[in-house]
This record gives sequence, C-alpha cells and structure tokens, in this order.
Amino acid sequence: MRRLNALAERVATRLDLLADRMVDAFVAEIPLYAHLPREQLEGEVLQICRHNLRLFLRVLSHDELPDERELLIVRRSAARRAEEHVPLEMVLAAYRVGSRIGWQELCDDAHQDERADLFEAAHLVITFNNVVTGAVAAAYLEERQAIHDEDREARRRLAEALLAGMPARQLAERAGHRLAVGYHVLAVRVESSVDERDEEVESAVAARRKLRRMEQSLSGDSAHEPQSLSVLSPGGGVVLLPRTDPDDRATRAAGMVARMAKAADAPVLAAVATGADLGGVPPAAAEADHVLRLAVRLNAAPGTYTLDDVLLEYVLTSAGEVGRRLADVLQPLESGPELVQTLAAWFANDFHRMRTAAALHIHPNTLDYRLTRINELTGYSVGSGRGVLVLGAALTLQALGRNHNERS
Repeated sequence: MRRLNALAERVATRLDLLADRMVDAFVAEIPLYAHLPREQLEGEVLQICRHNLRLFLRVLSHDELPDERELLIVRRSAARRAEEHVPLEMVLAAYRVGSRIGWQELCDDAHQDERADLFEAAHLVITFNNVVTGAVAAAYLEERQAIHDEDREARRRLAEALLAGMPARQLAERAGHRLAVGYHVLAVRVESSVDERDEEVESAVAARRKLRRMEQSLSGDSAHEPQSLSVLSPGGGVVLLPRTDPDDRATRAAGMVARMAKAADAPVLAAVATGADLGGVPPAAAEADHVLRLAVRLNAAPGTYTLDDVLLEYVLTSAGEVGRRLADVLQPLESGPELVQTLAAWFANDFHRMRTAAALHIHPNTLDYRLTRINELTGYSVGSGRGVLVLGAALTLQALGRNHNERS
C-alpha cells in the first residue's frame, strides 16, 4: 500500500493534465460529447473529471471508497445529464474512457518495484468503478423517471382539460406540448391480459405494467407533429389522436387500437368520433363513449367502431321514456318465451319462412301460428312495413337490455 500511495501521489501532481486528456478523449471517442458547448466541456465536465480523479487516487492512497457526501456530486452531475437528455450509455461510456486513461497513467508511471502492486491497484480500480457508475446509473434513472412522471401527469391534465372543454393552450405551453387543430377521440375498453388472469402473478403489478406498455405505444407519432394524449387506466379510458387529415380517422384509429392491443397483450374494443376543432372534443368524447357502451352491450368483436356502425341502436337508446315505451311493445310476448325467440329468428333470417322454421326446428305451420299470435298480442304484424319497423326496434332495444323492466 505504501508503494501504491507513492504512485498515486506522483500521478496526482498531473491531475489537471489528466482531466484535460479525459475531456479531449470524450470529444474524440463519444459522438454526443463532440457536440456539447465548449463552456460545458471546459466547465462542468472538466470539474467532474477532476473530482472523480481525486476520489480515485484517494482510494489508491488510503483504500477508502467514496462516501455518500462525495458521491453526491457525481449523482448531481448524472441527474443534469438526464435533464439534458444525454443517453445513459453515453454517460457511462465517458466513465469507461476516463477509467481507461487513469489506469493507463498508473501503468506508465509505475516503477519496476511497483509493478507487482498493480494487481492490487486493478482490484481497487474495478471496485471504485462499480461504486461510482452504480451511483451514476441510479441517479440518472431516478431523474429520468421523475421527468417522465412529471411529463406524463402534465399531458394527462392537458387531455382532461380538452375533454372537459376547458382552456388548454396555457397548459400545453407549460407542458411543452403542441396542440393539434382537432382530435379524433378514441374511447377504449381493454380486457385483462394473460398475466392479469394468472393466479400466480401479482395482478396489480401486471396491470401497471400493461398500462405502461399501452402508454408507450401511443408515442409512435412523428416527433414533428402534435403528439397523442391520453387518460388511461389498465381497463381502458380515452385517447386523443391529433387530426392531421379529415380523411385519416379510420386508418389512424385502427392503427392505434392495433398497437395498444399488441402492447397490452389483450383484446381492445374502441369507438372513435372526431372533434374538428378543440371545442369539438367534448361532444366527440361523449359520442365515442356512447358508441363504445353500445358496442359492449352488443358483444361486438374487438376492433374500432363508429356511430355509423350503431346508428339505429344509438337513436333508440337516446329516446328516453319513448324508447322504454317502445321496448314495452314486447312485454305481452313474455307470457310465452318462444314468441320472442321466434320473432328474433324471423328478423335474423330476413323474414324467410322456411329458413326461420328450420332455425327454430319447428314446422312452418307452427311458425305461422306463432307470428299470428305475435300480431294478436302486440297489435303489430310482421307482414306490414310499420309492424316490421316497430317490432324490429323493440327487439333491438331488448338486445341492448332496454326492456320494460329497465328504468335507469
């Protein structure tokens, strides 16, 4: 250790020169460092090199690893690199380059009787590097997570403001977010993933991981265009897709739903409506939510739906008390459940007598009797235009759960 101490003291006399060489090596070997401002390289970067060299040479002299106070400077430097969006691999590359230069200086300066001690020095170098780069990586990742959480929350607040019809431009400026002229509003419902259903997996952890993957899948837009916004939970929520082209809704919505389904590893059911401008976002959100609820009640397959896909159902479920009275048309048929089943089969088979009888496994004459009975009980004939309209609408409401027993 006395020989290592002497070696460390000799190298310490050239500490400033070594730090300069390290900065020059960063610029030559690490592409991003070549583009940093000169004042930063000759200021903060040079200072952290000097600090790390002093810590390193003290390890050689006294066999003492840096304490938390000394590592605080290293941590703060790493956090600043995270704020500047310098990739972590570039930061760690600088530490590798600096370590190589410091080690080479030790080897070049070691006297013949000190060379046997370089093995011990190598052990100390590795230990020192592990401690310092561990502190660097931890501080960098903590800062990046804090930045991500802050940005995520700001974008969520912005999405909530747009959905509520509140002024959002100041929020967007504070978040550094560029607003689109208008948005396609996606109301989404996400089923449980395989991990969430696995009894041996912590479901809450699996749900949070699914949510994080879904949110990451929203960042596939061009960096030069307004970005997507969202208010999501593991079970779904709302996504705002920037409207860049009046005719791009179907393509963009389908692509986004496919990305979300892949990220979630679960089926995704979605409804989309468009707000032509920012003021149109709240009504578009209400429309998308209504369409999604209808799609769920109709047991629709995963995918993307619009108002055009559920026009009749949308109108009927928006009819309030009138809609409930329409649903009540089928109430007299409940005395014989086969009558409702017969009526549904009649519509499902496009009013084809033989096909309907075959589907119900009954004789065509039995079908005729039941259809006549339906007319007698409801007052509407399946053979008249008006009867078809009224009975078909009542069947649709029943399929949606809006029968005469539902008053909510």
